[in-house]
Amino acid sequence: MTMSAVWYLRRLSRMGPREVGGRVGDAARRRRWRSARPNCPGVTGARFTAVLPADALAQVPPDATKRLVAEADRLMAGHAEFFGVEREDLIDPDWWLDPKTGRRAPWGYAFDVPYRNEDAVGDIKQIWEPSRHQYLTVLAAAYALTGHERYAERVAEHLRSWWAANPPLRGVHWISGIELGIRLLSWVWIRRLLDGWQGVGELFEHNPVALNQIWHHQRWLAAFPSRGSSANNHVIAEAAGQFAAACAFGWFPTSARWRADALRSLERHLHANTFESGLNRELATEYHGLVLELGLAAVAEADAARVPIPASVRLVLLRMTDALAAVVDDRLRPPRQGDADDGHGLVLDGAGTDRWGSLLATGDAVFGRLAWWPTVTGTDVRTPLLAALIRPYAHDGTVPAVPRPADRPGHFADAGMTILRGPEGIWCRCDGGPHGFLSIAAHAHADALSVEVRHDGVDVLADPGTFCYHGQPEWRQYFRSTLGHNTLELDGADQSVSGGPFLWTRQARSRVLFADTSGEQVTRWWAEHHGYEPSVHRRRVDLDVQSQELKVHDEVRGPRRAVRLAFHLGPAIAVDLVGNWAMLTWTREGEDRFAVLDLPGQLRWQAHRGESEPPLGWYSPGFGRKEPSTTLIGTGFADSSEGFTTVLRFRG
Repeated sequence: MTMSAVWYLRRLSRMGPREVGGRVGDAARRRRWRSARPNCPGVTGARFTAVLPADALAQVPPDATKRLVAEADRLMAGHAEFFGVEREDLIDPDWWLDPKTGRRAPWGYAFDVPYRNEDAVGDIKQIWEPSRHQYLTVLAAAYALTGHERYAERVAEHLRSWWAANPPLRGVHWISGIELGIRLLSWVWIRRLLDGWQGVGELFEHNPVALNQIWHHQRWLAAFPSRGSSANNHVIAEAAGQFAAACAFGWFPTSARWRADALRSLERHLHANTFESGLNRELATEYHGLVLELGLAAVAEADAARVPIPASVRLVLLRMTDALAAVVDDRLRPPRQGDADDGHGLVLDGAGTDRWGSLLATGDAVFGRLAWWPTVTGTDVRTPLLAALIRPYAHDGTVPAVPRPADRPGHFADAGMTILRGPEGIWCRCDGGPHGFLSIAAHAHADALSVEVRHDGVDVLADPGTFCYHGQPEWRQYFRSTLGHNTLELDGADQSVSGGPFLWTRQARSRVLFADTSGEQVTRWWAEHHGYEPSVHRRRVDLDVQSQELKVHDEVRGPRRAVRLAFHLGPAIAVDLVGNWAMLTWTREGEDRFAVLDLPGQLRWQAHRGESEPPLGWYSPGFGRKEPSTTLIGTGFADSSEGFTTVLRFRG
């Protein structure tokens, strides 16, 4: 899929004058850099001092080490999985190959590569992901914990291979700042984890090729920051990677300037990307996790290098951690809101490690858990290693004391997110917040007033997820559409108007009218949005805690219009639909569970599962993966004279 001139005009319309000026400057700089590629300045006497404390590795729990080593051995055998595609070539990888399409990205000046064109390049996510080198941090951690040199030797082979295949400014891996930033962070941790290996100095600080790569990565990031309407999680990854490298690899004449500039950017954009409540402004939960991981990793580098950082940086990360603890369900699963591409800031663990439990464990070690936080029972490698570097949060005068929630928050007014909870792990997320972040709302979905309901961690009314970004426009459109969420669609149109895969040209305005999450008998939420002007869609959700009954009432105020009301069931849910009555069944840990969904009788109901033309009835458990699930669609007409009431009753 290529971007048309119409897309570029739409994209330009979402920029302000300052951003346009910055991008014009970027374009001129790219032209100059085509013929002017300076060499890395000479470096003498470089030493790596940002090592782990002597007892840090001993704090890693044995079961976490076991999972890590199992993952490392799978990688050593050449096996890996990226976004649903199994790879068997990681003994000697082709850094430019997309195994999904079989295409190789073209060689040439980086900024000439048409990376958005899958026909020319392949699936860019498949090409980029291994080159974040996060699988190499796993191998390096396996060396650190076992002392087996084969892991270190494989890491060295792959780094030398990558550096040889990807000289500065040549090819697909020099296009996107987030890729360079995360790669730098991986290199910092690889160097740290290989510190006991005799060949590590010749691989990094005494290796002119490595020094040249590290310098050019930082030069690139200093020159081409994500700007204006693109200053979302990308700019934080760029700043965190730049800052980490300038702290740990501070061997260059410009290192101090790069470090100071990156820290200013990190502080500014952590604040800009985070609501006061602590939730991420992109309203895409996986990016909340990514930003929190990147922020914690940056603080670890600052403390390891004894570089002072503003107290406000730690306070934003504290608020983010408390917010995460507040919104997860009883199984530590957060909302599935907005885009998700399985992106991580720092990977040090094997398969089977709970990402969200790991983040909460790190938050406990760094900030201290509150009494209402959910219990984390799993273990991980990353937490004890980060905690060994990060100075514990304390009210010692260096970090000002701030009030933290005395009770578990259920309503986040600035983000428009409300969590209703009931017995047996009933969890309901209600969405009445902003459409997304910045003028393009890149990672938003057209999901105003949608609900997401779980029972003991099982998706009952599910958010279907994301599945893809590039190359499959009909699937990208479906997974971010209004019909692709548990909400109401009018006249076959989305509530917000898409201008491209990461661009919304008109955004629905939502507001929460009432929220009460503290009721002992009933908790309530009530909101409306104006995406279908002149009509207004208003939704009310009541959760009866005693009867385990969830009632959803929809009203459309305005002229008579065609309506489709969608409820997406999780992939574990079997359904028997008779008229407007649906029996839902599933199994949880060997126990049969039941619920009844009483649907509005004014609508004609039909079940859809695994349909492709057009897409309907799908669930994406992770980026690049989708599986059939059942979607119930009610069709009819709506006007101001009546509403639609749906009742979900849990049984057993």
